[in-house]
Amino acid sequence: MPFPLPSRAAPGPRRRTLFASAAGAVLLAGCSGDPGGSGGRGASAEERARAGAARDSERLVARYDAVGAAHPGLVARLRPLRAEAVRHAKAFGGSVPATGSPSAPDSATSPPSATDAPSDSSSGAPAARGTVPADPAAALAALADAEKTLADRRTAALAGLPGETARLLASVAAAGAAHAYLLTTWKPKPDTGSDSGASGGEKRG
Repeated sequence: MPFPLPSRAAPGPRRRTLFASAAGAVLLAGCSGDPGGSGGRGASAEERARAGAARDSERLVARYDAVGAAHPGLVARLRPLRAEAVRHAKAFGGSVPATGSPSAPDSATSPPSATDAPSDSSSGAPAARGTVPADPAAALAALADAEKTLADRRTAALAGLPGETARLLASVAAAGAAHAYLLTTWKPKPDTGSDSGASGGEKRG
């Protein structure tokens, strides 16, 4: 006799629970992997962002090479920062000689990836080449400006990138900002070696 009443009440909650579980599963699947169409679009955007960031770092390496070619006395000081830029380019999938010759004019003035046009990538690097100032201090200031500009633009581009690429770009942007600061603190002596030799000759005469 007591069996009919409980048997009708039971199916309702079970159905609602199943529907809620199914809806939760759909939402969880949409947030976790998304291997479907939107995942393909995300991967494509991520690849473009990485390729653009690699080109930006390659152009930055070209800037270091150009400054080293114009001011050989700065090569030793710039070498660690150039090496960092090379590592950044490779981290994004770029290809840059790890031990280039910053003092060699041929490689510095016309690198394959360097162009005078600004980058069209999401990180928006400035153009790689340009006239290197004759004054070493001004050349360092120009490098600092290039590093700072690229770091700022990379930071601004973080919001639209996937997690892994965003973390990498944020780390590289922070390194670039540190490079910019270092470059502004260096006070090079303008051509001390050649100047001292010339002045010595004048005194002897």
